[in-house]
Amino acid sequence: MELWYTEKQTENFGITMKITETLHSEKTEIQQLDIVHTKQLGRMLLLDGMVMTTDQDEFVYHEMITHVALNTHPNPKKVLVVGGGDGGAIREIVKHSSVEKAVLAEIDGGVIEACKKYFPQIASELSGNPRVDVKVIDGIKHIHESKGEYDVIMVDSTEPIGPAVGLFEKGFYQGIYDALSPDGIMVAQTESPWFNRDLIKRVFKDLKSIFPVTRLYTASIPTYPSGLWSFTIASKQHDPLEVDASKIKDLDTKYYTPELHRSVFNLPKFVAELTRD
Repeated sequence: MELWYTEKQTENFGITMKITETLHSEKTEIQQLDIVHTKQLGRMLLLDGMVMTTDQDEFVYHEMITHVALNTHPNPKKVLVVGGGDGGAIREIVKHSSVEKAVLAEIDGGVIEACKKYFPQIASELSGNPRVDVKVIDGIKHIHESKGEYDVIMVDSTEPIGPAVGLFEKGFYQGIYDALSPDGIMVAQTESPWFNRDLIKRVFKDLKSIFPVTRLYTASIPTYPSGLWSFTIASKQHDPLEVDASKIKDLDTKYYTPELHRSVFNLPKFVAELTRD
């Protein structure tokens, strides 16, 4: 008997994969957590039935949510990840030698522990690295308690439903602004330009009203709805379009490159229109 998993990504569209087994299933205090093995993409993490990451394509998301901002800031020393309990963003952050402290603020400890066991290549820096501080806390609360503390803040959230709703609100972004240093930068995953246009427009408008520099960029992630994914970066001073690619160091990446840094901001017309008033 063949087993297939289908994520209904909209009311009329979904993605389906053949699976060989369920490796882990639990109801944490926050959400339903499942890990399955797929024939095509290896192990896959599901939260409340939504695909979060897979063995085969995780590097795209984790590299693109981290390195664009970290290479835009001239000297990032303290970095915060809100969400991101799988550890992939932390793994990429500590590739930057300037970073003295990488803090993970994940509300669900169950995600951290499950990923340590089933995704060791993603969660590789969550244990034993003195530069990493793993906190099982409410990221929104932590933001509001951290005035001027961080050089870069990354919002590595699930989709804007359930426990992640507050991570897409203007008040949260104002809190991030206040938690950043005077030349700080934030970046957030902002969903699919095909299926979440209203959300992208709203988030971009909210961030633009708070930060002097706001940019939208995209990456190709096969398991995320539509495959075309967006990120929004907002900065108090530094513009990612002004980065000298020749000064970007090789970071042992699979997707992100110095040449790619600027090109990801060259948006298709229908996506660029989402950034206009």
